[in-house]
Amino acid sequence: MAGKGGDYSSKAMTAVAGAAAAFIARKAIFFVWTKVMGRKPPGKAEDPEVAIGEALAWTVIIGAGVAVAKLLAVRTTARHALKSSPPQE
Repeated sequence: MAGKGGDYSSKAMTAVAGAAAAFIARKAIFFVWTKVMGRKPPGKAEDPEVAIGEALAWTVIIGAGVAVAKLLAVRTTARHALKSSPPQE
């Protein structure tokens, strides 16, 4: 199964890109939430002192936002790595 494993440098690049995208997305979502809501997002959505609506909203927004950012970063990096790699026989 030639080419099944891929090279380690492209795997490392996609892992780093995914982690960086997740970090940046989380920071951006935190910033936007603070600006829109006028307060910091809940530290722990499980905290009983946080309203259920706010906890659900934060969980959905942060989960979807980070997942989308990570997906786009990994796909873009993988596509770039595939284009720049020499053809294999």
